[in-house]
Parts: sequence; structure tokens; C-alpha cells
Amino acid sequence: MDISWATLFYIVGIYGLVRFLAKPPKELDSKTVNWTPLESVGVTIFIFFFGQLLGGLMVSALPLIFGWGESQVVDWVSNDAFGQFFTICTVDAISVFLLLKFLKKRKNSVAILGLVKTVKWSDLFYAIGTYILYFIVFLFVIQIATSLFPAIDVEQKQQIGFNAVSQWKLPLVFISLVILPAVVEELLIRGFLYGGLREKIPKVLAVFLTSFIFAVAHLQFGSGEKLLWVAAIDTFVLSIFLIMLREKTGRLWSSIMLHGIKNSVAFVSLFILKII
Repeated sequence: MDISWATLFYIVGIYGLVRFLAKPPKELDSKTVNWTPLESVGVTIFIFFFGQLLGGLMVSALPLIFGWGESQVVDWVSNDAFGQFFTICTVDAISVFLLLKFLKKRKNSVAILGLVKTVKWSDLFYAIGTYILYFIVFLFVIQIATSLFPAIDVEQKQQIGFNAVSQWKLPLVFISLVILPAVVEELLIRGFLYGGLREKIPKVLAVFLTSFIFAVAHLQFGSGEKLLWVAAIDTFVLSIFLIMLREKTGRLWSSIMLHGIKNSVAFVSLFILKII
């Protein structure tokens, strides 16, 4: 029986569920990372998939309880800005809850992920400067990739929802596509995943694995569309620079800001300029 590499992600996610539920070791130090590299990968994938699954079920079930028809619920979740906003908020809330729950079981806090209380102006300056560098490198990499693999469609659009959004609903879109992904994905990927990987394996390998998993998550599995390789390449390159900022500053704030800047540029291009 053939097992696709996507199936392997589900298997690792099941392992993550087992480790999430498992009783933690007795001797734990709150000042050190109390999870293994394999647990980093497994729990990250579990949180990603389970957050989406449970969030989708909750958002769909609530309107049904109040008498909505199935087609009405599907249309609300798929085409209405409020429905999409509510779905994204629910999925992200569940993901953060699961992450905090695991950290608590392992006697850690978000500080171990790099989310410290102090935010410095230098975090913003690093983020802006690094965005320029990231953009230049991405253009160079995508040129090489399309030369080697002409089948890559650089014009393929990412399925982000929020079609035909009225101007007064743009704040909902901004929160959904700019603020929440920047915070939640950095906590989970550069904070938890990378933070656990770099403790026990070579840093270069930790950077590659983190960026690879982040890129795979943006391939649009299950969307019904062909795999979005241009987004995977983009997010792989972006992840390297996000990790670089975390290492440079020792905090997660610059990474969150860079991620937010990247998403803000896309938001302005897709929604603001279209309206103007």
C-alpha cells in the first residue's frame, strides 16, 4: 500500500495527539524547553489540524442549533465576511488554547517561546529592514525555481476567502488575515516548533524543518485547487528570515511584526488598492 508524504503528516499528528494527552515527566524545569524535537513536530501538526477540525465543527454546529439550513451555514462560512471572520477567530482561539494547555502541562509559559513582555523600537526597525531583504531574496529564489520548474504557476492565487468584501467590513478582514496569523503562527511555528527543534538537533536542520512544515501548511491541501507551490516557496523563504529575527533579538516580537508587515502588503494589494 502506498503511503503519501501527506499521510505521514497525519501520522505524525496522531503521535502529537498522544504526546499532548500523555502524562508529563515529573522533573521539569520551567526555564528550559520541556519537550523533544519529535514532540515539537507532532504537537504542532496536531494543533494545526485539530484546531481547524474542531473550529470548523463548532462554527458549523452553532447556526444549525438555531435552525439554519445546511446550505445556509455553508454559504455563511464560505462567502460571508462575518462567517469567515468568526471561523478564523474560533480556529485560532482553539489553537492558542491547545498550545497554552500543552505548555502548562510541561511547566512552561509563553516566555519560553520568546513572547516576553518587553517590546522595543528596535524590534520594529529589524522587522522593516528584514522585510526588504526577504523580498529581494524571494524574487531571486522564485526566478531560479521557475527556471528549474517551469510548471510552477506564479500567477496562481491563494484561496484566502473574503470575496467581494464591502469597505466597512475591511477591519474584519485585516484582523483575520494580518493580525491573527502573525501572532498565532509565530507562537506555534517560530516559538513552539522551532524553539523545541533547536534544542536537540543542529540549528541548520531545525531551520529547514520548521520552514518546510510552514511551507507545506500553505500548499492548500483539501482546497480542491492544485497545490500552491509559489506560496510554499514564499513561506519557506519568509520562515528563514522570521527565524533569523528570533535568533537575532531573542524575542518573538520582531518575527510577529515582520509577519504582520508581509500580510499587510498583501492585504493592501488585494483589498485596499482594488477599492481605490
